[in-house]
Amino acid sequence: MLSTAWALRRAVETVMAIVLMSMVVLTFADVIGRRLFGAPIYGAHDITEHLMALVVFCGLPLVTVAGAHLTIDLFDRLIGQAWMGWWRALIALLVVGILCLLAWLFLRHGLNAARISEVSQALRLPRGPLYLFIGASFALSALAAAAIAITGPMVDPADNHEEDPL
Repeated sequence: MLSTAWALRRAVETVMAIVLMSMVVLTFADVIGRRLFGAPIYGAHDITEHLMALVVFCGLPLVTVAGAHLTIDLFDRLIGQAWMGWWRALIALLVVGILCLLAWLFLRHGLNAARISEVSQALRLPRGPLYLFIGASFALSALAAAAIAITGPMVDPADNHEEDPL
């Protein structure tokens, strides 16, 4: 099971890298076309907008399962060591609840956008599937947050988060 999760994580990271690279190439070609030839790529903004959403919301469950969200330990000094486990459990429940709420809102909005045929401005790309993808990403992140609250974050033991010197 764990090896399947790692394979899935690597696959999603690869897709994210490809999408990010395609955004870079598209933006570069659009700028060159605009500046040198006076002919920007039609709809580049719409495509970039959709690709950016894919990168961000593919990454959200990965960041969640790795326990890599930005955290603030503002109240940790005020809470005694004996209560720290309860405090972390409460925060985990709150995070799961917020992610579930966001998933529900985006899924509802995606269904509504599909019903009214909401589209992007230039290329008329449908927005419903994008909102549904974002909702699914929040739902997966909620599951990941619940899982790491029980088992701990999914981290690579070989990764020490240190940069190699140039």
